[in-house]
Amino acid sequence: MNDATDQLLKSLHLERIRQLLPSELARAQDSAPSYTHFLERLLREEHAYRLAKQHEARLKQAAIPERWALETFPFHRQPGVNKAQILQLAELDFVRGAHNLVLVGPTGVGKTGLGCGLLLKAIENGHRGLFVKAQDLFDEMYASLADRSSRKLINRLMKIELLVIDELGYLNLKSEQTNVFFKLMDARHRRRATIVTTNLEYEEWYDFLGKKQMVAALLDRLRQNCTTLRIDGPSLRAPAG
Repeated sequence: MNDATDQLLKSLHLERIRQLLPSELARAQDSAPSYTHFLERLLREEHAYRLAKQHEARLKQAAIPERWALETFPFHRQPGVNKAQILQLAELDFVRGAHNLVLVGPTGVGKTGLGCGLLLKAIENGHRGLFVKAQDLFDEMYASLADRSSRKLINRLMKIELLVIDELGYLNLKSEQTNVFFKLMDARHRRRATIVTTNLEYEEWYDFLGKKQMVAALLDRLRQNCTTLRIDGPSLRAPAG
């Protein structure tokens, strides 16, 4: 490969073809493929390379703490989870339809693992996703109030097709944080899919978030377009026996 070809490939950002061309040219001398076959092979390699890079970029953006695939979830140890229902959710109709999913249950029953697994599945299928701890989200909301960037924060989260809010529970919240959270969920209503994992039943959200009228409106929107899974089973953090 001469310098001119190398520079053209570099300028066109054809990274994978640039990597492969010397070896492919050498192989072509022996196998003598048709021009069409030779070009198609290089283009397929470039396409696969770009898809892999995009997938890795989406994974990095998603900030998943552990890449727990649904295929590795210990369904046999958690009778509180309906495997068939989870596999149906893994078809991602709820993401495409902008439905919500709320996983309710005590600590250790697998809520976060299921949320991560569904998020991974969405990313594998080309969707943009984000995993965030509820405490971190509310901290970011509080910080956005100080520099008046709450709208910018909401707009950024609106670009996320599947948002996973993990461990929504009793936090020390100010009323302003509740306001921003309501605005976020209202903006995502019927537009984007959200997964919430929590140890709180819906009636306990009033104590947690305060502002009863606002919470009533929030729950009305959240549950209108929502699947609620209550996991009543053993802790998966206990040793298997």
